[in-house]
Amino acid sequence: MRRTLPDLLCSIAALACAAMLVPLEAQGQSAGLGAAGELVDPNILRVCADPSNMPFTDKSGEGFEDKLAEMVANATGRSSVSYTWFPSITGFVRNTLGANRCDIIMGYAQGDELVQNTNAYYRSSYVMLYKKDGELAGVETLADPKLADKRIGVVEGTPPSANMAAAKLMRKAKVYPLMVDTRVAPSMAEVMIRDMLDGVIDAAVVWGPMAGYYASRSGADLAMVPLINEKGGQRMTYRITMGVRPSDQEWKRTLNTYIREHQDEINNLLLEYHVPLLDERDQVITQ
Repeated sequence: MRRTLPDLLCSIAALACAAMLVPLEAQGQSAGLGAAGELVDPNILRVCADPSNMPFTDKSGEGFEDKLAEMVANATGRSSVSYTWFPSITGFVRNTLGANRCDIIMGYAQGDELVQNTNAYYRSSYVMLYKKDGELAGVETLADPKLADKRIGVVEGTPPSANMAAAKLMRKAKVYPLMVDTRVAPSMAEVMIRDMLDGVIDAAVVWGPMAGYYASRSGADLAMVPLINEKGGQRMTYRITMGVRPSDQEWKRTLNTYIREHQDEINNLLLEYHVPLLDERDQVITQ
C-alpha cells in the first residue's frame, strides 16, 4: 500500500516500507504517447511499485497488485508489464508517477490529491484478529468491555490507535513500529500475529489486506473481524483505486472500463489473498 491519506499512509504503507536511505531502483521504459497525447505507453504497462511490500507488490511478482497488473495489461492490449521500483516512503509518487517513469500505481487510497484516482476496485477496513476459541470470541468493536484488561497490538500512529486511546486500551497496548524495512525484516503484521500466537498480545489490529494474508499463512484458527461497528473516532474503511497522473484522462477512462467489466475477476483475485472485501453497505463479499 502507498502513502496516501495521512492516517492511512501511516498505517498501510509504512507497515512494509523500506528504509529512508534506499537509492532509487528504476527500470522505467521510455514513455510513449497514448491516444489522447498522454504520457502512457500503448504497448507496455509501466507500473510504479514497492519492491518488497507483500501482499501488495514484490519483485518476485507474487503480490496481488502484481497479478492485477498482468490482468490489466492483457485486457488493454499491452504486450508486457515493466516496473519502476521505489520504496513506499515520502516521495514515492514524485519519484515514480510524477517523474513519468511509469503510468500507474496499482493500489492507492481514494481521495489523495497526489494522484488522480480511478473508480475504486475494492473496499476494505482495519480488522481485529484474535484466537477463535479464546476469551475474546464475539468481540466486534474496540469499545467492548472484554478488551479492558487485554494487551492489544497496534501499529504506531494508525487510525485504530485513536479509538483504542478513547477506550483506554493504549495503557497496556503493545505498539509496533511504523517504519520497517521489509527487505531485511518481516512485516509488522506477520510479527503481530506471531506474538499473538505466542501469548505476547491477546489481539492485533491490522489493515485488512495484510491481516488476511498473514493470518492465512499462520496456520492458526483466527477470527478476523472488520472494524465496521466503531462509534466515532477515526475512519476504518477505505476505497482502494488505481492511481494515474491528473493529465491522463483517457487512461483513467480505460482503467475505469476495465474495472467495471472485470470486477468479478478482481474480487476473485483479492479473495485468493484473503483480502476482507466490503461492499458499500459494509457487507462482507465472499465470492
